[in-house]
Amino acid sequence: MGSITGAWDVARPLRPGRVAGVDMAGFRVPGPLAGELRVVPHPAVMLVLEFGAGEAAMEDAAGRLHRGSLVAGPGFGSGGGVRARGEQAECVQVRLSPVVAGTLLGVGPAELTGGAVSLDDLWGREAARTRERLHELPSWQDRFALMDALLARRCAARSPVDPAVAWAWKRIVASGGLVRIDHLATELGWSRKRLWSRFHAAVGLPPKSAAKLVRFDRAVHRMLGGGGAAQVAADSGYFDQSHLHRDVMTFTGSTPSAVVDEPFLTVDDRAWPTGVPR
Repeated sequence: MGSITGAWDVARPLRPGRVAGVDMAGFRVPGPLAGELRVVPHPAVMLVLEFGAGEAAMEDAAGRLHRGSLVAGPGFGSGGGVRARGEQAECVQVRLSPVVAGTLLGVGPAELTGGAVSLDDLWGREAARTRERLHELPSWQDRFALMDALLARRCAARSPVDPAVAWAWKRIVASGGLVRIDHLATELGWSRKRLWSRFHAAVGLPPKSAAKLVRFDRAVHRMLGGGGAAQVAADSGYFDQSHLHRDVMTFTGSTPSAVVDEPFLTVDDRAWPTGVPR
């Protein structure tokens, strides 16, 4: 398990942005990461814009090293094999609902296949210009305003979100991953095969896998808030505590008692407070 020398400096916008399905936070780690920081999977597309004087990098499960700004698909880090490291890192991290990510980024979650790609490869010179402007701005709120305007502009210039898939995704999230997939297909008037195909193409995961990831995320944040594993398992729709244990191991390579101490996860209550059940 990674640990951090020095405290996280965390900032978040004072008000919601202009594009639905987008959450932002700013991070600064003044010292080095002591060891490596395990990346815990999350049901969102992750955009990281690194602009500090230090260097940050992520190594995926295959041993590939991703330096600087990147985009990662929903569930990035599954299996516990992704590690972050660096020193004096500063970045704006954006969590994007998978159903709007393709519109905003120019690449759909399905093309990320659970991995990460360099933002330079996606945005070209715009990525470098954005990093330069973030570095020049004097405050986090100015940086958030810059990103808000950039994402709003990209949203207006691209094709709209598939409304049926967006509806199915919202139902999965609202239910904590417990909604039955066949019920979604019936309500849409689709076959299960059609739902699987359309959903997978837009979100990057099959509906059942997306629901499993949402359920896992909800459960670990409840444990992070102090919930006991047995009660969390019952409330989150797991068969029993052993079922929860297996799911957490699958996603993180760690036990439930250990994963709640992961620095990548414990900072969530400061960076993304609306996403952490109390």
